[in-house]
Amino acid sequence: MRLFLSSYRFGGHSDEFARLTGPPADLAVIANAADAWPATARESSLRSEFGPLRALGYRPSELDLRDFAGRPAAFERALAAFDAVWVRGGNTFVLRAQMARSGADEVIRGRVRADTIAYGGYSAGACVAAPSLAGVEDADDPNEVRPVAGIDPVWSGLGLVDFSVVPHLDSVLDEQNSGWATLRRLRREGIETHGLTDSQAIVVDDSGRTILGA
Repeated sequence: MRLFLSSYRFGGHSDEFARLTGPPADLAVIANAADAWPATARESSLRSEFGPLRALGYRPSELDLRDFAGRPAAFERALAAFDAVWVRGGNTFVLRAQMARSGADEVIRGRVRADTIAYGGYSAGACVAAPSLAGVEDADDPNEVRPVAGIDPVWSGLGLVDFSVVPHLDSVLDEQNSGWATLRRLRREGIETHGLTDSQAIVVDDSGRTILGA
């Protein structure tokens, strides 16, 4: 497995993401965590991802999970053209629901575990990699899911890792000012959890787990 999980974009560790993906690669960008936003804001957020990725030599293209609802085989075929996937932030519950509707959850899980694709995700894209989304409700509203995706929130994560992630510690992006309280609560409940500032990231590969910027 090759995973790069961060709080905000590369957190200053783009070299580590590049190491995981190998040479500049075709990169699938999944921006569905922003589906509850106004269309113009969503489009702007997507464009803002492409610049830094292209500067690193990647060839990014969006894979919009809304286009694959009920069509997991079509998503699997589309993803086959890419060497890596980059999952941006937004509402984790909205992202997880769109993954479930499209079957992207199973497809991505299978390819990551088979090590045929590298996974990079920040904020919601990192949180969704956990076994469970417990605690995410402190920062993201599960009630945004049904109006956008037409299904109830999904509380299981992708299970790509065996720990939870709390992003944006000590950051202006922690809009609910909930990060530290969530981190302490999850640990009290016996859930292995890593809290990340916006300058930190976690790499998981064959050598194990490394926290960057700690």
